[in-house]
Amino acid sequence: MNPKSTNTKPAKLCYEHIGGKLGQLLLENFADKAWITKKTPTDKHFYITELGEKEFIKLGIDISQIKSEDL
Repeated sequence: MNPKSTNTKPAKLCYEHIGGKLGQLLLENFADKAWITKKTPTDKHFYITELGEKEFIKLGIDISQIKSEDL
């Protein structure tokens, strides 16, 4: 694929996270699939559900690299 193609779509990084529209679409998709959720709708942070753990592993994503946090 030619990176200068007019069809090239950005996958932006924001610090150590995927940002931009791709990050937003991933977040919305994972939430819709219940792979991630919030404890309450007003919470700022999401956490990975048990279903999400299984599905991310199926995709080959090593979630053991994600540090636990008190949310």
